[in-house]
Amino acid sequence: MKQNLSDLGLSEPILRATTALNYEFATPIQAQAIPVVLQGRDLMACAQTGTGKTAAFTLPMLERLQASLPPEQRHVPKPKKRNRWGGKRPARPWRPLRSLVLAPTRELADQISDSLSRYGRFTSLRHTVVYGGVSQFRQVRDLRDGVDTLVATPGRLLDLMGQGHIDLSQIEILVLDEADQMLDMGFLPALEQIIAAVPTNRQTLMLSATMPDEIRQLAQRWLNQPATIQIGPASTPVDKIKQSVHFVDRKRKSELLVQLLTEIPRSRTLVFSRTKAGADMIAKQLDKAGLRAVSIHGDKSQSARSRSLAQFKSKNPPILVATDVAARGLNVNDISHVVNFDMPDVPETYVHRIGRTARAGADGVAISFCAGDEHGLLRQIERLIKLAIQVEPTVEGFEPTEEVVFKSAKWRSKSGDQKPRPWRKGKPGKPSRHRPTSAKNGARRHRKGNKHRAPAGAA
Repeated sequence: MKQNLSDLGLSEPILRATTALNYEFATPIQAQAIPVVLQGRDLMACAQTGTGKTAAFTLPMLERLQASLPPEQRHVPKPKKRNRWGGKRPARPWRPLRSLVLAPTRELADQISDSLSRYGRFTSLRHTVVYGGVSQFRQVRDLRDGVDTLVATPGRLLDLMGQGHIDLSQIEILVLDEADQMLDMGFLPALEQIIAAVPTNRQTLMLSATMPDEIRQLAQRWLNQPATIQIGPASTPVDKIKQSVHFVDRKRKSELLVQLLTEIPRSRTLVFSRTKAGADMIAKQLDKAGLRAVSIHGDKSQSARSRSLAQFKSKNPPILVATDVAARGLNVNDISHVVNFDMPDVPETYVHRIGRTARAGADGVAISFCAGDEHGLLRQIERLIKLAIQVEPTVEGFEPTEEVVFKSAKWRSKSGDQKPRPWRKGKPGKPSRHRPTSAKNGARRHRKGNKHRAPAGAA
């Protein structure tokens, strides 16, 4: 049974914003999470991608922040226009930073910032977003003016803290969005520094589409008797995504992609590559075939990434070719097809990739290309999602020529990272750095070192 957002305890300014966005009913994660957050309890939530997790924490967070403002600061002042010659912005009363939202990527941070703008448009709350890859000038200016909420990536946040621009001593609400990805990206030391700087008497919210054991252990350290919410089985895609796989020769993947995208009816299409160079190469090959495409990955500047996303969201969108930087935080409507040009190394990444389609109750299609040496990765994905992905008939002439390899998962960490084998003496895998030198090689180096030395007994 659907539940109205108006029945969850949100105030009139918040409900006016959701009504303007045509949001009437709460999704399952929102219906369960919003009352918990409004009560001030800690929360650990796990739900599939595209189920409305961002609104599940931003709506009640805005409600709590607005309610705790002094009465004289709750009204929304009309924006003052600048005079015709420009002039300074009108001064506003400074406010302490009271809530912090941490996100692993710039794109996800921008998405959360956009949500705060849309949901809080009829409140007097202020927020800003900080991340690396761009100048810090505007970010520092907004922080000096005073904001209620800060959305940040861990790296830039620590940088600005070190410069004295950010004070976390009055944080009331701390949100860790996509916490498992922050661990996978190596942000754990940064997270520990940040959490050490915020008050212990706070409300902490932890949300993700997957919840490995490492996250649960951190929740026990950082959360205080949290309410646990899980919508649907962990690490599984939504039911409305039609999944299929094509077995194809690695060298002919590009030809099959062009043929497929030319023949099938589609709207916005997202193609995932494992590498940055691969994303650029695929985009160029699609352009050469007459299919307009743009690429996005971590080596591009933030302005180039923003420009590619803006084109992808336009009325005439190109095909977006991306690395896993777009696997999370890319909230774009009407993505009809997701294509895994390369199978992901980490099975959980597959769930996040295909979760870019079938959002907000829509239908979607996820197509994967599997070369002979990627069969092991496909098997790990099927084991994770507990589903056999439908195999499409192999196109004649595109049959895999690589040797079929089923990679063992025994070296995978619990969080899903594919970790290299340790470089230790006596361990299999990479050669040891301390390999013993044979007497023959040692003698050869000794002779080489004495090549230009004067003979014994010479003056």
